[in-house]
Amino acid sequence: MNADAKPYKIVIGLEVHVQLKTETKLFCRCSTRFGASANTQVCPVCLGLPGALPVLNSKAIELAVRAGVALDCSIAPFTKWDRKNYFYPDLPKGYQTSQFDLPICVGGALEIDAKDEKTGEPIRKKITLVRAHLEEDAGKSMHDETAGKADTRIDLNRAGTPLLEIVSQPELSSAEEAKNYLTEMRLLMMFLGITDGNMQEGSLRADANVNLHLERNGKTIATPIVEIKNLNSFRAVERAVHYEVARQYAAFQETGLAMGQSPKTTRGWNDSTGETEMQRDKEDSADYRYFPCPDLVPVVLDTADVERAKLDATKTPNSVRRLLIDVHAIKPNEAEVLVQQGRGVTDYFESLMSNGATSKRAASWMLQDVLRYLNEHNTEIDMYPVTSPSLAKLLVAIEAGKLDTTRGKEALAKMISQPGLDVDKAIASLGIEQVDASEFENLCKQLLLENPDVIKKYREGNVKAIVALVGPAKKKNKNVDPRQVQETCLRLIESGEVDPPQSQD
Repeated sequence: MNADAKPYKIVIGLEVHVQLKTETKLFCRCSTRFGASANTQVCPVCLGLPGALPVLNSKAIELAVRAGVALDCSIAPFTKWDRKNYFYPDLPKGYQTSQFDLPICVGGALEIDAKDEKTGEPIRKKITLVRAHLEEDAGKSMHDETAGKADTRIDLNRAGTPLLEIVSQPELSSAEEAKNYLTEMRLLMMFLGITDGNMQEGSLRADANVNLHLERNGKTIATPIVEIKNLNSFRAVERAVHYEVARQYAAFQETGLAMGQSPKTTRGWNDSTGETEMQRDKEDSADYRYFPCPDLVPVVLDTADVERAKLDATKTPNSVRRLLIDVHAIKPNEAEVLVQQGRGVTDYFESLMSNGATSKRAASWMLQDVLRYLNEHNTEIDMYPVTSPSLAKLLVAIEAGKLDTTRGKEALAKMISQPGLDVDKAIASLGIEQVDASEFENLCKQLLLENPDVIKKYREGNVKAIVALVGPAKKKNKNVDPRQVQETCLRLIESGEVDPPQSQD
């Protein structure tokens, strides 16, 4: 029995707004670059000036179809554009160009980490989707209350930016699941190059529809649904849901109002106070007076469009996880760290193995050396100074015993400081030379004869005693491989070649 059981069931559906990674807006050639001065990336089309006609950005269609394929949606062969009419100060046209009854993607699912509701054990849970549709973003209202002013300024640089709105079924049952869903959705969209995923810049936002189901007298009573708007961080989603669940349960205990007895409402999340705040009653679709946009022709997709998207979406975070764990025998926690870094890092890792490195050694060096460099230098894998074939060659040399791990890291440091430096030259620059086989064996025999206590301890069952010989071996020859020292000494002991002479009575 789950000790965390509550007197209600939490029901959450998420609407995730993904800003597509295009150079220009959805219906004009204005830039989507973040951070420009207010109202400098606008034109008659995105300002909604009379007589201006929109022209569709084909890249947005391509990215939307790729996202739909990755989410296992049905891709509509025919879709159209609709006007969603409502007044908002930062919506210059007085309507939003969106998709109503014929969205570009229908159905689909996303798998997330969750806990079994009865046992609390970790599970993978599939959250089904309703749809994903394209629409243009609105502008941004900037309120000056904190500066002691009562006015609001409008920046329309975002107006017309392409968004893909992905709507889930209400199948999430906790704040943690909502956070995990958003985390996995962001990773998938970034992995496939659909968005840059920068939540601080508004590239990915979520609205959470939350209510509770309670059992009363053998019947299930649902509280009125509340939509929490514009959550722009994983922490905000989790905190907002926790707060709203507690608020709704307290409100139900006080009023007893159920769904149908009170309208659906929209509330905003105030991150500084940690509370949701009432904004307005939620509109129904009829209130938006949808009608087909007369300025845009429908979009017709053929089989070739979908097949191209399937090729672009072949590698997803989940498929790469399975490859790393099931095929390359990487530990699940290590595989997750690599996958969370994005497609570039996992491609680099796979290239290491295709160039001869073992998966265990490749994973160790990626996690300990490559990722540390990327973090310290705040850079991406494509800017890493050492190519994957070069690093793989170094790892193969270590595996073959040409140098030990410590010396290998010194060689890597040389390669980082001198981009393009060949592996062999990096090794040679450190004075690393492969030790002659016969010379190496004689060295090991000498060590054992000088340290008979090591042989005695090993014979008594202390296998780790042999490690004590590595230090003296390095002092005699800095180029010896510690692993080979141990292996050779063990072989010599087992063969009896270096047993100390027996004392005579």
